[in-house]
Amino acid sequence: MRTYETVTIVKPQLSDTEVAAFVTAAKELVTKHGGEVTSEEKLGRRKFTHDINHVRDGFYLYLKFKAQPEFVKVWEETMKLDEKVLRSMVMLANEVKAKPAPVAK
Repeated sequence: MRTYETVTIVKPQLSDTEVAAFVTAAKELVTKHGGEVTSEEKLGRRKFTHDINHVRDGFYLYLKFKAQPEFVKVWEETMKLDEKVLRSMVMLANEVKAKPAPVAK
């Protein structure tokens, strides 16, 4: 399994309960396909620099999860078909390995 990060922008007209229901459904989609959600964060409503489908702002959601590479296509197709979603992007998470500090003489 690999670690992925996704940022999804949903329509700003959604209420807080609808956003919470969307997050729950997204997490269930990951676990249903054998993945594991490691972190989630609601980044809130933000204004766009350019309109997306005549919409000027959106609610940003961040999820980090572990899943098989085949699941990325399932995620992208599901988000593309969901009418609540304006944009969604999945990226492979790069684990940053800390270098040891140099020893002072």
